[in-house]
Amino acid sequence: MILDTELSCIALAELVAPGVAPGASLALAERSTGTWRVRLGVAGFLDRGGRRAVTLETPYDLASVSKPVVAVTLARLAARGALDLNDSLGKRLPEARSTASGDVPLELLLAHRAGLEAHRTLYAPLLAAAPLSRACCLRQAASARRADAQGAAPSSGFAPVYSDLGYLLLGAAAESTLGRPLDALVRSEVSEPLALDWGSARQCLARAPSFGDRVAPTEIVAWRGGLISGVVHDENAWALFGHGLGGHAGLFGTAHAVARFGCAVLDALAGRAPRFLDPEQADRLVRPRPGSTLRAGFDGVSGSESVAGSRLGPRTFGHLGFTGTSLWCDPDAELVTVVLTNRVHPTRDHVAIRRARPRVQDALVASAERNS
Repeated sequence: MILDTELSCIALAELVAPGVAPGASLALAERSTGTWRVRLGVAGFLDRGGRRAVTLETPYDLASVSKPVVAVTLARLAARGALDLNDSLGKRLPEARSTASGDVPLELLLAHRAGLEAHRTLYAPLLAAAPLSRACCLRQAASARRADAQGAAPSSGFAPVYSDLGYLLLGAAAESTLGRPLDALVRSEVSEPLALDWGSARQCLARAPSFGDRVAPTEIVAWRGGLISGVVHDENAWALFGHGLGGHAGLFGTAHAVARFGCAVLDALAGRAPRFLDPEQADRLVRPRPGSTLRAGFDGVSGSESVAGSRLGPRTFGHLGFTGTSLWCDPDAELVTVVLTNRVHPTRDHVAIRRARPRVQDALVASAERNS
């Protein structure tokens, strides 16, 4: 891995110097002459104290950028016949049976069209220092049907609403079906085939006990004991899966690893990686669907006001993460951009990243155009 001065300057100018986040790690992958070239840039520090600098090896809490990885994992499992995305949730997750979502196909959960609410405070018992039942939480999530989405789901699903609950349930369904933790499934289906050095907190700690010292910390949360570092920021993921991986959050990784994942998805879509994922399977995840920019595991750009900026192509797909992360893949330009920050440090109320996201994206694409 080689540090790129121009990308480091973008990280400093657009993210660190304006105070958007204490530090940032960027990646820009460009395909030319038949190979991918990944450029990397870093700036700033792990925390507001400014004692430890961000490096190319700094892992970040990827937050919802975990969702595309889980979607690809499920697609590979489906390709082998280990599960069917047309199966009902209740068939694959016992806790969902006899709930409003019991008969909903897994693919509608992937596409955020299962009629579920966006979020529920499943971790609420922990706020009162009470015991938490994972089974009860899963039943509550599967029962969280919106008022505008009653009855049997149409074949194309209900009106799309982005839902963490759907992915939380998908991860639990995969675990129940295969009898293995979700992080182990991601490792065997994605991390090992692509040789990616990322994983859940449990996996990162197993590989390197120094993980807790190297990771970018997230928020200071009193009821969780103070500074969150080396454990997932998302409360539902932490409450239900601990140091493991939830379907909606829980991966930690570097900008380089995330960029290489994006390259692999573009290769699959172009038919260059049939042993990893064939074009039909990849297209099923990234193709546009009616009603919104939400796909099955990914999101799309939303015109000139997109958080992905104004310079990526109209077929671009990717995902944002609440902690201040993003992945965007442009299949026409054959370009991948990755932005990793811990903008939630020391508080999630710091939202300057909303204005910064499109500026960073445009700066990255401009850099690619200058260097093409």
